[in-house]
Amino acid sequence: MTAAPSLRVERSLLRGGAARLAAADEVGRGALCGPVTIGMVVVSATTRTAPQGVRDSKLLTPEARERLAPRVMRWADAWAVGHAMPDEIDALGLTAALRLAGHRALAGLGPVDRVLLDGNHDYLTPPAQEALFGAPESDAALGAAGVVVPPVTTRIKADLTCAAVAAASILAKTARDAIMTELHEEFPDYLWAENKGYSAPAHIDALARLGVTVHHRRSWSLPGLAPAIESAV
Repeated sequence: MTAAPSLRVERSLLRGGAARLAAADEVGRGALCGPVTIGMVVVSATTRTAPQGVRDSKLLTPEARERLAPRVMRWADAWAVGHAMPDEIDALGLTAALRLAGHRALAGLGPVDRVLLDGNHDYLTPPAQEALFGAPESDAALGAAGVVVPPVTTRIKADLTCAAVAAASILAKTARDAIMTELHEEFPDYLWAENKGYSAPAHIDALARLGVTVHHRRSWSLPGLAPAIESAV
């Protein structure tokens, strides 16, 4: 069994001068439909050990995630979840949409001094050309402009080793799963309550039979579709 994540890395960053550290993780990057979602939790020097059972959300059953999510919310100094929807992914591209979702999460936290981000790519910090020439109009219109992004530390597999990042992954996963389960009621043939918008066989079969919906990422090469298919859904 994988060792439980700890706050060792988070406490090191806090000792390095961050009074309030936001830990972040994303879900939905590889889905065919639905949002990309960023979860964030804030920890400080007084934050206690994470609730027992906190792990990377991918290692937990849905029942365990649902049980842990409210405990994480009570444990964290602050928490927030941000989404970027399929039309925003299509308009901006995936990386900029991740940034937008992250900015929306940051906006719900209050001031933080640093972000610990799962992975090896800082998608939160606006590119240098935006700092020089201003954010693209599409980003500004969608609410990404005006968010102050503190220094970002990236860490590969932080969701496996850092308890606050694992906690953020649980909040992101439960929030996005709830959206996909609700959308399933609108389009039950795609079985989103089960596959959460990823490329499961039933989802691909429904795409082939019924075409895309308003919730699909239409700029993507979606499996099961003929190249020139037009949706009536």
